[in-house]
Amino acid sequence: MPGIDECLLEVMRLPGARGAAVVDWTSGLALGTIGESPNGDHEATAAETAEVARMAAEQPAFALEATGPSAALPDEAVGGSPPPVEDVIVTTRTGYHILRFVETAFDSSVFVHLWLDRAEGNLALARIRLGKMAERLVLA
Repeated sequence: MPGIDECLLEVMRLPGARGAAVVDWTSGLALGTIGESPNGDHEATAAETAEVARMAAEQPAFALEATGPSAALPDEAVGGSPPPVEDVIVTTRTGYHILRFVETAFDSSVFVHLWLDRAEGNLALARIRLGKMAERLVLA
């Protein structure tokens, strides 16, 4: 099971990967970074992406996957804690930003941010591989 450094190295092997970070979205701190940063400062990027992650994770509109008024609520939603958002994708003219939430046995507030070049990257492939990698990530 890979740790943060191994996770980041694996992410950078994706076609079109320009930079990546493992970020704590409650504090906005980067737990690890690799490659380039969109604004040239990994710490500032971590704080900025943490705001986006926090906004998405805490919104009730994204919590329920019900498709109609009679749809059953997931067990997690009944207990007051909504099911987690899997990822957030932000597209720009030149790239993709994928924020993949990492689920852990404890109350995790960590996500992986991948900055992908739009011309060279494959968004679908990156999302699938990032999800698999996040499942194996060990936070110590």
